[in-house]
Amino acid sequence: MSKLTTIALLGQPNSGKSTLFNALTGLHQHVGNWPGKTVEKKEGTFTHDGKEYALADLPGSYSLSANSDEEVITRDFISSGKADVVCILADSSQLERSLFMTADYVGITVPCFLVLNMSDVAKEQGKKIDAKALEKKLGVPVILFSATDTKSYEPFYTALEKAISSGKTIDASALEEAYHKIDGYQEIKSLIPDNLIPGYSSTWLAAKAIENDPVVTAKLTNNLPDEVMGKLKSLAVSGKGAIATGECKFAWIDSVLDGAVSSSKTSVSLGKLDRIYTHKFWGKPAVVLTVLLGLIASFIPALPLMGVGMGVDALKGVVATALANAGCPAFVMGLICDVGIQSLSYVIKMLGFVFGVTLVFGMLEEVGVMARISYVFDNTMGKLGLQGKSVMPFLVSFGCTMGGAAGARVIDNWGQKVLTIALAWAVPCGAAWAIIPMLSTVFFGAGAPLIIVALLLVMLLHMWVTAKVFGAGLVKSKDRYGMIMELPPYHKPKWGALLRYVFGRTKDTFLRVIKVVLLVCVIFWLLSYSGNGNGSSILYRIGVAIEPVTKLVGLPWQLFLAFIASSVGKEGAVGVISALYTGSDYGAAFSRAMSGGGAAANLNEILLANVGRPEALAFIFAITFNLPCVVALAATYQEIHSAKWTAKIALYYTVTALILACIAYHVGMLIW
Repeated sequence: MSKLTTIALLGQPNSGKSTLFNALTGLHQHVGNWPGKTVEKKEGTFTHDGKEYALADLPGSYSLSANSDEEVITRDFISSGKADVVCILADSSQLERSLFMTADYVGITVPCFLVLNMSDVAKEQGKKIDAKALEKKLGVPVILFSATDTKSYEPFYTALEKAISSGKTIDASALEEAYHKIDGYQEIKSLIPDNLIPGYSSTWLAAKAIENDPVVTAKLTNNLPDEVMGKLKSLAVSGKGAIATGECKFAWIDSVLDGAVSSSKTSVSLGKLDRIYTHKFWGKPAVVLTVLLGLIASFIPALPLMGVGMGVDALKGVVATALANAGCPAFVMGLICDVGIQSLSYVIKMLGFVFGVTLVFGMLEEVGVMARISYVFDNTMGKLGLQGKSVMPFLVSFGCTMGGAAGARVIDNWGQKVLTIALAWAVPCGAAWAIIPMLSTVFFGAGAPLIIVALLLVMLLHMWVTAKVFGAGLVKSKDRYGMIMELPPYHKPKWGALLRYVFGRTKDTFLRVIKVVLLVCVIFWLLSYSGNGNGSSILYRIGVAIEPVTKLVGLPWQLFLAFIASSVGKEGAVGVISALYTGSDYGAAFSRAMSGGGAAANLNEILLANVGRPEALAFIFAITFNLPCVVALAATYQEIHSAKWTAKIALYYTVTALILACIAYHVGMLIW
């Protein structure tokens, strides 16, 4: 069997790599992590003219320096020989900035071609780009392209085949001439033989040595004699580092673009919307309002899927009746109806919101609004080790934590993505807000607003503490940088590409989430199943056995089991309380809880008769800050592709929820 031709996609964040990758590979793709690294790895295949290609979407980064795991992985993959050709993507509307990756690639010996993506946006700006002139200067194929226009991919295939057959690399002579002006560069280059390290020319290695790149320095140390390496290091100290090479790269970009790019617009004025978004006072409120309106708008496209979920709910009764008439054992009926069908309904209803969020915020990303959100909140989020884009998942999580987790996929850095989701878990979701005010009002009456305020303050403290606990391990200090260098222009969304992306992500989310939800719900249902009443269920026995311990945190066994149920779905907690305090079957209560029902009509009286205020306060804090739900758990695993980190976050929230319950209980004991 012949070896597939492997193409590596290289480009800065928001250059359109994911759009091109999804358009080419469709369903023939898989996502995981790079071996030994917690960085997202996307690979796929596609066929053109009867020939099959392998495609690797390399992590988005701004350069090929060793500033992050993403950048090191990217250049190591290219130099390893796994890539037969590299497709470099650049944003046509911002060539001065987006060609920096191309400048940093100069000197790498793997054949490549340059795709000037978003050429339609550049045209709207009045820019004219002469691709042929750029191709002549660079020495490799260059095309104007729009990844969202899938009907116009022929130039891409032509450039790909040309790059493979010619085997050409970018002409490094002009950039090397600029490097010669840096003190010590020529001497360093003379110390590095050609072909010393596969994939890299002496020009590229000398530039990285000047920049004091630690990974390149280590590789040179392993391949050069000690006396040569000692001389090289002494010369590199006088080279002014990355600033000097950066100036050379930007000067090279200017020379490449000179005569190849013209614009009919001499200046770009700040639009009315940007004057609001970038305002010192109104900027942040405007961004928050934009996200909240987007959150509300997400419910509109979500409604059809939510309706499907309700239809599955109705199917449950029909199936249960049919199975009962057929003499099916109660245990099997429970597994099919209370776990299988109910879990499917639950996931579909949650999926509706994720579909809406992905569509609405995908559109905001397409038109350029998400860049403004990042810009406005970049400094604020930076205090938590995050970037401005993280504010969107936080706000979306007020509606649904699963949506917040899905929204984190716009964050390029894996560590920042995981930390964002970990902090978003502290935000009480819509299901929590549906029961917290009710419980607060039942027990504390007019004091309920104080409980809500206390929960919000603890939420902020929780997020700060969580950032401290996980931040150091997830986001290194060198990765805590602002992401916005230049605000991109607004442009119309390409609805075809956007819808393909949304439906693809929704389908992928469903397939991945339903497996986790079914597994967890089967285990939970089996533990809660009781054929002869509460006394025979495993969870009941566990709850009663550990009650002396759970009472220390203010949770009698009934409330503790309701706390456990809240980790499957917040809606279930109240239904479980109703069942346990009225002597109903816990397994049946669990199935009703999955559909958000099951609460007794006289719930207020039941609660007041069996639960004291300190215990109620402990329970409210426990379920508010417990892990959001099993669907959020599954969505988190899907986005970060790490079972270890998903489990670590889940355990952390379970433990901290009980700690907060304990504190609330003992504070309550002092007050009441």
